[in-house]
Amino acid sequence: MRIFYDFDHLAPIPNPVVTTGSFDGVHVGHKAIINSINKAARSVQGESVLITFHPHPRKVLFPETAGKDLFLINSQREKIELLRKAGLQNLIIVSFTPEFSQISSIDFIRNILVAKLHASKIVIGFNHQFGHNREGNFDFLRELGSYYNFEVEEIPEQDLHNETVSSTLIRKALQEGRIQRANAYLDHHYMIMGRLNGGSNKLKEKSIHTFTLDIEEECKLVPPDGVYAVRIEAANKSFKGILNIKNSRYGEDRCKDDLNIEVFPFCADDSLAGKDSKVYFAKYIRRELEFSGLDELKNQLEKDKNMVEELIY
Repeated sequence: MRIFYDFDHLAPIPNPVVTTGSFDGVHVGHKAIINSINKAARSVQGESVLITFHPHPRKVLFPETAGKDLFLINSQREKIELLRKAGLQNLIIVSFTPEFSQISSIDFIRNILVAKLHASKIVIGFNHQFGHNREGNFDFLRELGSYYNFEVEEIPEQDLHNETVSSTLIRKALQEGRIQRANAYLDHHYMIMGRLNGGSNKLKEKSIHTFTLDIEEECKLVPPDGVYAVRIEAANKSFKGILNIKNSRYGEDRCKDDLNIEVFPFCADDSLAGKDSKVYFAKYIRRELEFSGLDELKNQLEKDKNMVEELIY
């Protein structure tokens, strides 16, 4: 997958089949769109293209209202990783600014999609709107497509268990700790990418190697406090494990520095400290408990480990 950060330094893209959107979560609906543009691109000997935005438009347009407490399913690095896995061929990450938000839908189509990308086909999700004041839509695209000679396709709603899948719905499930439901909507395990740092020295004396996990972006969504079954990938190895979250509160009182995420990869040693990792959430296990001493904590961790080892994920 090729990545570009503006429209003025694009490499040649043959017969681009283009879609646009935030794609937070890269959920099952987003994957349907990527599959569609990949299929359409193959039919015209072209390549698929996604135009996405950073930071999230709501953070820029509504910093004191809708964007203020918006926590995102993916950091930018996580989104890139998921889009690559989904098979996207070209990603254009636009710096979303107040100035960019003023571009009208017709100028976006005429000056970017046509003049710079030479789009052969544009694919959008159900009820997608774009441009200044969200004035552009499927009917508008189809009308201009006949003039500028590009095709237009709209992907229908993606339904799962009779619920329309959306990034908003997934965020709600994650904030409520409903990991398995969120994973079903995503069509992959919810992920946190971050660096592993040294954990508890006292537990190390008991041959239990834990690590703290640093999240990469302030607005990264983190599930509520509790213990979770996870899989950790680090140093070209994969481990089952458990993860404990503390101080995952949301709103004005949330502070990244207060958030504590501790990971216990089974059968790991201290060599993981300082390594970049990917942590995949499988299931909520239990609430956080208070322990009278180290031995009681170790016994509970062993119980958690035995239970998690039995899970298939």
